[in-house]
Amino acid sequence: MSTVDHNDVVNAEVEVKPVGGRIGAEIAGVKLGAHLSEKTVHEIRQALLEFKVLFFRGQSHLDDAGQEALAHLFGAPVAHPTVPIKEGTDYVLELDSSHGGRADSWHTDVTFIDAYPQASILRSVVVPASGGDTVWANTAAAYNHLPEELRNLVDRLWAVHSNAYDYAAHREKIEEEALKRHKEVFASTVFETEHPVVRVHPETGERTLVLGHFAKKIVGFSSNDSAQLISLLQSHITKLENTVRWRWSAGDVVIWDNRATQHYAVNDYADQHRVVRRVTIDGDVPISIDGRTSVTRTPAKVAGSTDSQTA
Repeated sequence: MSTVDHNDVVNAEVEVKPVGGRIGAEIAGVKLGAHLSEKTVHEIRQALLEFKVLFFRGQSHLDDAGQEALAHLFGAPVAHPTVPIKEGTDYVLELDSSHGGRADSWHTDVTFIDAYPQASILRSVVVPASGGDTVWANTAAAYNHLPEELRNLVDRLWAVHSNAYDYAAHREKIEEEALKRHKEVFASTVFETEHPVVRVHPETGERTLVLGHFAKKIVGFSSNDSAQLISLLQSHITKLENTVRWRWSAGDVVIWDNRATQHYAVNDYADQHRVVRRVTIDGDVPISIDGRTSVTRTPAKVAGSTDSQTA
């Protein structure tokens, strides 16, 4: 387990200020970039393991190259498996609201593959005057606060995750551009992976819930029973006590532990412009409580799909 004190200053450079009771901390005294010392990187990582989501204000000096260089300090950056990277970059995924980039449903990044990212680094570029917040949920805290009988059940469950999920089912209003992008780009190659519903975190030893909108079905359950069980567990994950909400300013950077969180971009800013850019860090294959590992089935190309850039 991490040893970061919630009320302490980690060192002379890194100051940790908890934001929520169960998740989230603001980091002060750090100018992010490739120049960070090993000590500072270590302290940030320790805080990340403790608080799951770290918020850095005033990082407007970072550009795409700087964001990628920062990512290298925390592991090996990886590009999205289906969505084209931003032109001129190696790993940057741009989410532009004017081209359907609105991640407004609860998810953990890229769980439709086996070794999904261990962490994500998100940089705010354009911020709407109102709205456009992002919310994160602590899936370790959610597991810990399940009733014992429910924990005993989910400890044994596995779920199929896929990027060919029902995009429309998670949203009240569907924009044509977003739906087209989902079908032609995001789901251009369909992946299906079986993950344990409860994984053991490789660094903290915590048990975390692996669900979100890519979770398609609980293995061994009917579609109807799966949907109800997933909905039940999601309601525990996204309880307000397990969440933290961030109001963006341009230049903010957020780093989160993708193995212990879900997140949701609030789509309440109408036709205002919002642009964020993400770099993810390569992860490890989840291990269940009984020592089994996740398995990705062979991906298949969808007929009529295209890999063209639409953002």
